[in-house]
Amino acid sequence: MDNFPTRYWHVTDDQRIQCDLCPRFCRLREGQRGLCFVRKRQDDRIVLTTYGRSSGFCVDPIEKKPLNHFLPGTPVLSFGTAGCNLACKFCQNWDISKSREMDTLADSASPERIAQAARDTGCRSVAFTYNDPVIFHEYAIDIAQACRELGIKTVAVTAGYICPEPRVEFFDHMDAANVDLKAFTEAFYKKICGGDLKPVLETLEYLKHETRVWFETTTLLIPDENDSPKELDAMTDWVVDKLGPDVPMHFTAFHPDWKMRDKTHTPAKTLTLARRTAIENGVRYAYTGNVHDEGGGSTYCHSCQAKIIGRDWYELTHWDMDEAGRCRQCGTPCAGVFDKAPGNWGQRRQPIRLSA
Repeated sequence: MDNFPTRYWHVTDDQRIQCDLCPRFCRLREGQRGLCFVRKRQDDRIVLTTYGRSSGFCVDPIEKKPLNHFLPGTPVLSFGTAGCNLACKFCQNWDISKSREMDTLADSASPERIAQAARDTGCRSVAFTYNDPVIFHEYAIDIAQACRELGIKTVAVTAGYICPEPRVEFFDHMDAANVDLKAFTEAFYKKICGGDLKPVLETLEYLKHETRVWFETTTLLIPDENDSPKELDAMTDWVVDKLGPDVPMHFTAFHPDWKMRDKTHTPAKTLTLARRTAIENGVRYAYTGNVHDEGGGSTYCHSCQAKIIGRDWYELTHWDMDEAGRCRQCGTPCAGVFDKAPGNWGQRRQPIRLSA
């Protein structure tokens, strides 16, 4: 179903229509699209042009989102659409998020079909990923409602760039999220992402203090842009102060892509330093990603330091928690959402077609 009506907009004094979904506040004349490309003014309203359409579906590990404390070892049905409401020069999914071609949307499915496919493939959850689900707000919510009816959980992989009113509705339907905290300076967000840091921090505080959504953060560390010891110290200190010590933080390696091909890969030592800084500042669960680092990818009890979940890339190699999610060595609870036993999906990646 294309051109689905939306409701977060209003008519301005100059007869343009302002989209009120995200802090970009795109003001559109008839036929114009917002920066996200998928929200368009048509017949004097804002419509979503990608409802029911996807760039593809894949069953993969929940750890790939990345989520390390949400149903570890289980498979998740992942998909995205096209477009994005930020303009990150380093985008690692630019072929999808920056797409202006509807041919990118090669698959299609109703919310009910997606929920059924998740159940039929043994997935515990559905993830909105590859591009930001904020921009397909209505489609994501309808899918989440269909999933909830079948006992399937939903995961939002998002930059958190959303206005307060739609934020409440959106996260009311989500079970988990990974929020891209892309940097900790307004200068980075303006220069590199074409956005603002403040709304992202507000989303993180909202998730922590106003919802029951389990969430983790990810920061892609780019050499000489957002990886200084001073910035990492400020970021991790803020997380502990405003969100508490139990929010897991992932620090992942950048590789040259999109409009930042002149940058070098992130050195492994930068990720190790970021993880160490987070732990020293009180973050209980800090991880490295996009590099082979079993120590940096594993989970340790914050009380006795015993390894309680071992990981080699996305494969679980060790499990030392009891059925209540407590460290077997000292009985300290581990923050997160856990089954009595871990899943065994491993590193498999299984593309599927729903329209077939």
